[in-house]
Amino acid sequence: MRIWDIPPEKLCRNHLFGEHRELHAIWSILTNGKKGYAHHPETVRWMGKQKALYLRHEQLTAEITQRGYCHASPLDEQLATGKELQDTYVHSPDEQILLLRKKQCGCKV
Repeated sequence: MRIWDIPPEKLCRNHLFGEHRELHAIWSILTNGKKGYAHHPETVRWMGKQKALYLRHEQLTAEITQRGYCHASPLDEQLATGKELQDTYVHSPDEQILLLRKKQCGCKV
């Protein structure tokens, strides 16, 4: 599981859509009390930051739409509580860029 902390426009198609799927999984855990991956470090860092996760989703969907794809899985804004800013990382944004570069996937990093 991973939510990147770099601008969505820098992500290749696979990482953009992969992050979008994983964001929905984390959202479901945090807002519906789902158990799967509830203790995963990527999930834990978003606890109490549903507003920040919601805002990241908005960034992702804007990029998805900008690229000409359809988006039909909005999040409930009323559940977007907590902090607006993500300031906890499993890997720093600089480390994330290095991870993406190693993948040689088409991400613009």
